[in-house]
Amino acid sequence: MTQRAISKITQSGWHQGFLGTGHSASAVFEGTPYRNSDPFILFMDDKLNLPGGEPVGGAHPHAGFETLTLVLKGNEKNWKTGSFELMTAGKGIIHTEEISSEQNLHILQVWLVLPPEKRWTEPFWQKIFLENVPTIKKEQYEIRVYSGSSNGLTSPLMNYTPLTLVDFKMKVNQNITQEIPAVQNGLIYVLEGSIQIGDKTIKAGQAGWLNKSSEKGASEINLQSLEEAHFVLFAAHSHNVPVVSHGPFIGDTDADISRLYREYRNGEMSHLDNLPEKQRISY
Repeated sequence: MTQRAISKITQSGWHQGFLGTGHSASAVFEGTPYRNSDPFILFMDDKLNLPGGEPVGGAHPHAGFETLTLVLKGNEKNWKTGSFELMTAGKGIIHTEEISSEQNLHILQVWLVLPPEKRWTEPFWQKIFLENVPTIKKEQYEIRVYSGSSNGLTSPLMNYTPLTLVDFKMKVNQNITQEIPAVQNGLIYVLEGSIQIGDKTIKAGQAGWLNKSSEKGASEINLQSLEEAHFVLFAAHSHNVPVVSHGPFIGDTDADISRLYREYRNGEMSHLDNLPEKQRISY
């Protein structure tokens, strides 16, 4: 079986996020061209310690990609710790993220580009709560399978772009093997501690990028914890076609972007809250 290695390690700094005071954000893909991160185009690590008051955020559109939202620390109300949302924006959707109360949250938000043949699909929304995430829990480690498969477990989420998203927590000096399709491209993002893959050490706040493979079938990643560690694997099938990205939209051409802004301004995009039940699934 093909053994995957780490081709590079990157680390981005923290800055004040768009929600203002109390919002710290790290742009994990900063400086990484899309041809290297394909099919992922944005990865934000957001820590929100907001005082409350005037509303921040609000309603905004998306189209041409999917948003992945993993809640590492929630408020146990509308943001549940350990929950995961996959919103397929497709041909266009509006959703509202507005905060006016005191909040202490930690969230990973990733944009996953849709394949060209599914770029303008009907919007679709899925959410899985922690208690329904396929999980292996042992004294030495814990594995949560949010999308794809890991160590005999498979997530119920449906994917337009085949996606592996697995959350690992490991005690010191533990070893775990993770299989993914050899064609998948992605990274391991370390939240706490440090791990080793081959001859590379990845520390907290760093992303270890998997080397790309042209092989078919399965590939294998050997993970070793050098200390108690928490990290997340994101890997997905690359599309290998260029895209045009502007603001909240992704398209194949500049004309797509102009059309999407026009449709949004003309009120032609539905709001997430108004999607029919068959396009909204909770697990």
